[in-house]
Amino acid sequence: MPELVVTALLAPSRLTLKLLRALMWSLVYSAALLAAAVYGCIALTHVLCRPRRGCCGRPRRVAPACLKDPSLGEHAFLTLKSSGLRLHYVSAGRGNGPLMLFLHGFPENWFSWRYQLREFQSRFHVVAVDLRGYWPSDAPQDVDCYTTDLLMADIRDVIMGLGYSKCILVGHDWGALLAWNFSIYYPALVERMVVASAAPMSVYQDYALRHISQLFRSHYVFLFQLPWLPEKLLSMSDFQILKTTFTHRKTGMPHSTPSELEAFLYSFTQPGGLVGPLNYYRNIFRNFPLEPQELSTRTLLLWGEKDTYLEAGLVGAIGSRFVPGRLEAHILPGVGHWVPQSNPEEMHQYMWAFLQDLLD
Repeated sequence: MPELVVTALLAPSRLTLKLLRALMWSLVYSAALLAAAVYGCIALTHVLCRPRRGCCGRPRRVAPACLKDPSLGEHAFLTLKSSGLRLHYVSAGRGNGPLMLFLHGFPENWFSWRYQLREFQSRFHVVAVDLRGYWPSDAPQDVDCYTTDLLMADIRDVIMGLGYSKCILVGHDWGALLAWNFSIYYPALVERMVVASAAPMSVYQDYALRHISQLFRSHYVFLFQLPWLPEKLLSMSDFQILKTTFTHRKTGMPHSTPSELEAFLYSFTQPGGLVGPLNYYRNIFRNFPLEPQELSTRTLLLWGEKDTYLEAGLVGAIGSRFVPGRLEAHILPGVGHWVPQSNPEEMHQYMWAFLQDLLD
């Protein structure tokens, strides 16, 4: 068929897709401006209630002692083959078993896996990385440095750079979203997967379009589409919005100590410390609309019934995309979003049972 004819036949579809994307971006930025107004009022209220803190965040000069706890493992840096970036990681149990690689979410870092590093280092080589953009890992400032393809290459390079051909991949929040994508991009590199509090992006897209309430739960995602303003709002009154995220009575991490809170804030208070993490969100809508994908990697999914940010209905939506028998899903009663930190014992029990046949 002549190229001109093919182009003419495809023109209506291409035009429809362009119009759909234009409509999407207009809605996204309208929601972003609304979210900015709301968060601006919240940040201003924090400043007025705590005037001594001022409008800017206070840089932390000294890392809290808990980040140097030797029981969690040894600190090192790995230079990635594809990009040349250096990623910081904490490692324990080398030689004790298969690689168990942990990917953290936002606003977190490697320290969010402290309970799991202690729990599994006796039978696995456990490694928790600070993802690209999270200090002290290298943090490019350009939004284009945080595309899905580049982030997938990072995870591949970490696995191979550590000397392995596959791993048990464990992720929470953004780390779980990356793990879902990685199991599709590089299925041969993932022996098992453990996911907490996140859905594959294509599942989330379809679910949110049919459940407007989920979009309201994800309101912060729209704020983060804007340049520089989210970084400013999050840092005002010495990062009070982030502090509230961690310490809120209903939605935060229960039983967090002041030192543990500082362990998360420390990296974000460094110069430009919020730019990289927020650039992950600024790439979310780039590939919209996403095609449905079949999921086949053996996966343990843990979900908090009281998750503030994600509806429990997403669990059923995820299951509908799986090859039968490949997904084990549990909704944890009374549990919120921060499963690895709020309910580590429960998570560990499910993980040991799920991985037992690999250790026999």
